[in-house]
Amino acid sequence: MTVTVLIKRKFMPGNESLLEELYREMRGAALHQKGYIGAETLKRVDIKGELLVISKWQHIDDWSKWLVSKERRVYQEQIDTLTSAETKFEVYIHQ
Repeated sequence: MTVTVLIKRKFMPGNESLLEELYREMRGAALHQKGYIGAETLKRVDIKGELLVISKWQHIDDWSKWLVSKERRVYQEQIDTLTSAETKFEVYIHQ
């Protein structure tokens, strides 16, 4: 079953362009991962500094492997230095 992952982040002022660059690099790396379908990033309109990444995967196992991969964790560590709160993940399975 297809999986959609909602990734919510709050970024500190002035870090948006750095985050965008990291997202592009991470998406490029994810393209080589089994089961990766694609992703998009949305910027919240009513609250400044909030981003939502919608990531799609063919199977929950594909997402789970990427989530714990060393490559993704390196990106996450860099992202964490630019955000003001812990990244939140919500995983949904399409029925």
